Amino acid sequence: MNGDVAGGPAPHEEGRPMRADARRNVDALLRAAMDVFAQQGVEAPMRAIASAAGVGVGTLYRHFPQRSDLIKALIEREVDARVAAAAALAAAEPPGAALAGFVQGLVDLAATKRGLGPALHSGDPAFQALPDYVEGRLTPALRGLLAAAAAAGEIRGDVDARELLFAALRLAAPASEGEVAEARRMLALLVDGLRFGAPSMQKGRAG
Repeated sequence: MNGDVAGGPAPHEEGRPMRADARRNVDALLRAAMDVFAQQGVEAPMRAIASAAGVGVGTLYRHFPQRSDLIKALIEREVDARVAAAAALAAAEPPGAALAGFVQGLVDLAATKRGLGPALHSGDPAFQALPDYVEGRLTPALRGLLAAAAAAGEIRGDVDARELLFAALRLAAPASEGEVAEARRMLALLVDGLRFGAPSMQKGRAG
């Protein structure tokens, strides 16, 4: 799994901002890795990823000394995208719609994990901290959306963000790409269930 190793540390240390050109290279490598892994599998040659990104193999290894570093970065990138989406949805949509959009977006995270599944289930120590990263980043984002929707009376106020996240991630993880539509329907039903007992629903019944 981690046979693709190159010597030397990455050029940026933890806590130090990455130069703009280095950030562009990392972004290009991550995009290329997703495309190459989708076409050739997670064991695709690292040289193919570097070529698709338009950088040298040495540049790839400077940023991602091992294959597991690249795979871990892909998952973290998708998690961070979900967090950014939560903020964007909250700013642009009514609270209930923002919550529903965030939950539906978990299908994209599940698709990334599904494509990298053979590596993630390999027992590599590099992936041990990923569950905590996923929970630690997504739970606060979801909690904020839940609070806003509850304050607006669109859902009931007793929903636990962590429990909802775990339930949504399970529903968002179809066994195959062909089951994505079904996963989205199940997630929509999950969000609809949060509206039972909400003040807006009770007002509608009273009227």
